[in-house]
Amino acid sequence: MIEIYLFISPLGRQCLKTEKMMLDLISNENKKFQFRIIPLLNLHTVQRYLIKQALPTNDIQLRNKIFKEFYSASLDYKALLLQGKRKGQSFLFRLQEKVGVQKIPYSAELVREIIQEVGADQEMFQVDRKSNAVKRYFENDQKTAHEMGITEHPSVVVFNYACDRDYGILIEDCGKTEIFHELFKTDEDSCQLNFNPINDDKQNRLTNANLHLIRK
Repeated sequence: MIEIYLFISPLGRQCLKTEKMMLDLISNENKKFQFRIIPLLNLHTVQRYLIKQALPTNDIQLRNKIFKEFYSASLDYKALLLQGKRKGQSFLFRLQEKVGVQKIPYSAELVREIIQEVGADQEMFQVDRKSNAVKRYFENDQKTAHEMGITEHPSVVVFNYACDRDYGILIEDCGKTEIFHELFKTDEDSCQLNFNPINDDKQNRLTNANLHLIRK
């Protein structure tokens, strides 16, 4: 089995592009995958968002507003996942399309509109969205990201258990599909990656600048 963790912004255009690319790669592989899309939110990701959008980084009110919107959107996504992975991902993709691509402001009204579009249950969503369970799911996501040393989105971590590896590979430059084709290989000869760890720390920087070793 191949396990993939994709860390994303719930409102990001580039993350939407990476999600679609990963799903396309997986669909073309005749292998067993476990694919998780995980919202990542911290002060660093908000700072990076402000810089990418050419917004003032010293505006505290703006920073707080963006943080709250990203947090709210993350909980929206986690709540929709409780109605099934397909509905949760459909909601996420549409939310990213509308906010990240079409530049429609994030709002509760927009969320309700998308829920209706994907055929999810509004009442169930409202109950789940306010639950402590959804907040715990999000907090566990952030714990997972911290343990793997994730600081940027989109970032992908691949564990290829078919190759009997006891480590995963973190890819921060997600636009190069050939990297994933190599990591998805499961035959014995192809399992020997041409990446040489510099040391044996929990997260080792590899000779390829955008690849890192993650040990479980």
